Amino acid sequence: MIEDKKSGNRELPGVAIIGLGYVGLPLALEFVEGGCAVTGIDVDPGKSEFIAKGESYLKHIPSRRISEAVETGRFVATTDFSLMSEADAVIICVPTPLGKSREPDLSYVIDTGREVAKYLRKGQLVVLESTTYPGTTRECLVPILEESGLTAGSDFHVAFSPEREDPGNKKFTTRTIPKLVGALTPRGLELAESIYSHAVDRVVPVSSPEVAEMAKITENTFRAVNIALVNELKMLSTRMGVDIWEIIEAASTKPFGYTPFYPGPGLGGHCIPIDPFYLTWKAHQFEMPTRFIELAGEINTAMPGFVVNMVTRALNERFRSVKGSKILILGMAYKPDIDDIRETPSLKVMDGLLELGAEVDYNDPYVGEIGHTRQTHRRPVSVELTEKSLAGYDCVVIITNHSCYDYQWIVDNSSLVVDTRNACAGISRGSEKVVKA
Repeated sequence: MIEDKKSGNRELPGVAIIGLGYVGLPLALEFVEGGCAVTGIDVDPGKSEFIAKGESYLKHIPSRRISEAVETGRFVATTDFSLMSEADAVIICVPTPLGKSREPDLSYVIDTGREVAKYLRKGQLVVLESTTYPGTTRECLVPILEESGLTAGSDFHVAFSPEREDPGNKKFTTRTIPKLVGALTPRGLELAESIYSHAVDRVVPVSSPEVAEMAKITENTFRAVNIALVNELKMLSTRMGVDIWEIIEAASTKPFGYTPFYPGPGLGGHCIPIDPFYLTWKAHQFEMPTRFIELAGEINTAMPGFVVNMVTRALNERFRSVKGSKILILGMAYKPDIDDIRETPSLKVMDGLLELGAEVDYNDPYVGEIGHTRQTHRRPVSVELTEKSLAGYDCVVIITNHSCYDYQWIVDNSSLVVDTRNACAGISRGSEKVVKA
């Protein structure tokens, strides 16, 4: 334990957080603001440099929070894993992407586990937060940690606590979202509850790591399946010539038995497009097909292609071929008002249009440049949005409905707008230019 120097209160736990991305950084700040000392560890030295200067590298986290955390003297960032030995709890927040064949890629968890094992000491708590299939903590992480020569459950403790981050959410924050925790032993659960209570308002204990792992997968599979349903209804409604957005609004007037979900150009982010595939992969070990989940995945994966087809049709109706057309994509982030492009459907739409011979640019006030990703090896930069630039495109495609966009102004200065988010629903002029996709 360490002394809370700022308030003079009783000693509080020291925490090491490995991975300072969209999950680790906001969690680190909550621990610091809760009075704990935090050592942030990341293999990217650039993140340590930003934090040392009190600057944010994530658009939805203000630099002010980081500078204030650093000024307390309780927040440092480093690339040195050995500093984790000084902490009471080590929390792993590293990516768990999919491989080329959509199989789980646990390489980041495995590599991090080996680093932790080098410096693990008796009495520490190790928590995995990375979203993964049920059984990962017990079957994969624990054996790696025990390469230290220590025994899980007696010499050190292990728990799983799934991240529930929703970047840009104005209603819920890291602190106010309830935190699930499942541990190998009752003592480990007690420690995890105690430590997380400094960072979140409510800790919800469950009986095992597997329950916590499965709960996280269930949450995101629920969303993926329902989004797939409404996406399929959107495609059907388009063929029938009725407006899916009006349909959803009408159905939402029922006060029971219905929860609205909304269609889009495809799923993005680290969780919803990926987690169901982790579950289906695990299900095959039990010789159980997950047809419902896999079908939802197929529908959602097909949505960027649907958008490309709608753009092609909209251009054809105006006697334009998609080949040679100049097209502008509005929004590269996977959701409004953030800078996260993980699994974004915008890149898939861009690639689809490029394959058909279109000239494609993008604008996103939060994403200035696109690095190499699984979807594309191009490195385009965000173009300036002006009346002249808009007029120069044959089609503008709204993929991400950032709140800073003036959609009436965009429609006024564009010749054709394909709207995948119903962003132009409230415009008063130029609705004949807008095609819903």
